[in-house]
Amino acid sequence: MTDMKPDNASSSPDVLIAGLAKSARSAQRQLAAMSSDARAAALRLAAQRLRDDSAAILAANQKDLEAGRANGLSKAMLDRLSLDKERLHGVADGVEAVANLPDPVGEVIDSLERPNGLKMSRVRVPIGTIGIIYESRPNVTADAAALCVRAGNAALLRGGSEAVFSNRAILAALTAGLEEGGVPDAAVQLIPTQDRAAVGAMLTAAGLIDMIVPRGGKSLVARVQSDARVPVLAHLDGINHTYIHSAADAQMAKGIALNAKLRRPGICGSMETLLIDSGFAEPAALVSALLDAGCELRGDGRAQALDTRIFPASNDDWDTEYLDAILSVSMVDGMDAALAHIARHSSAHTDVIVTSDDSVAEQFLTEVDSAIVMHNASSQFADGGEFGLGAEIGIATGRLHARGPVALEGLTTYKWLVRGTGQARP
Repeated sequence: MTDMKPDNASSSPDVLIAGLAKSARSAQRQLAAMSSDARAAALRLAAQRLRDDSAAILAANQKDLEAGRANGLSKAMLDRLSLDKERLHGVADGVEAVANLPDPVGEVIDSLERPNGLKMSRVRVPIGTIGIIYESRPNVTADAAALCVRAGNAALLRGGSEAVFSNRAILAALTAGLEEGGVPDAAVQLIPTQDRAAVGAMLTAAGLIDMIVPRGGKSLVARVQSDARVPVLAHLDGINHTYIHSAADAQMAKGIALNAKLRRPGICGSMETLLIDSGFAEPAALVSALLDAGCELRGDGRAQALDTRIFPASNDDWDTEYLDAILSVSMVDGMDAALAHIARHSSAHTDVIVTSDDSVAEQFLTEVDSAIVMHNASSQFADGGEFGLGAEIGIATGRLHARGPVALEGLTTYKWLVRGTGQARP
């Protein structure tokens, strides 16, 4: 990480971001010129430094956790923030996994030869300088840095204030390894201020930053999409549904529902709404299992009739990403009703059907227009690592450029290469 001088750190946000972005752009050209093997080797060194510096990183994380508790962060938010030895080694393993992935840069997407003899091809190239604005989760620092470097991009990282010490410690370890491997120090930089105006400066840095990736709550993403003058790859909230079809196996349904909501309630792949078909054989046992496991349920009238412990759901509940052990529950009459509910309320992140009827499953997979649609699996698999991508920079819920877990390929664009033998256009 570039060690910012005090006068730069205290500059106006526009001047600060412009300076960082210009140094990043210069570093990116050097990074893109490195061989794929060299970038991979540097990332392996960075992963090892994360392991070697684990004590310092965990100590920094404790400072963030103590501040978070003092500031009243929710249990789910503290879980997103928390690192332990196992999680940190998982972060390091993720960086190493990215190093071992095939490099998309230079890949020939397609090629053709025109009747006039011109040979044309589309080739993957880095996007350039990518700004990542994120909250809470310090692992994003490592994931984003690793993915950007592997794909030949420079990264400007702006983490949330709740993880400031963790982010600094992680990036210090990462960049020490990267620099040892020959990566320019300005290729990965952490914005050295928590001033919200710095976010605004990033969003308007057209010509200096090539793409912005926001990862955080609805208000952050809404601000980015509203104010950005730079292309945005949005990671929106995860209002994820699990539909228990009438032909669902009861034990499978219970196992998937418990995992989808309670494994880690604070991640974006957590289920937020459970739809139970009125023809499902064991709805009361299903909601009872969730309640007994400590999950608060908020349901419509028919769902409440299943168990007196279910609170009434408000209209807002169907559009809320709880990120906590809270779940909205609705009874629906068949596939059409389930599809209609999902179309009204899904954030197009991840939606799931549990059924033993394969034809019904195929209908659901075809008709639900979300970035990730699953059959008989927990929505908590909505993760780049679980998709074999090594890590992710976010789950893109839009329809342009990239969708679903965004990893290396999503951090590239392409250019056309045209080879001729002296052709002139008539």
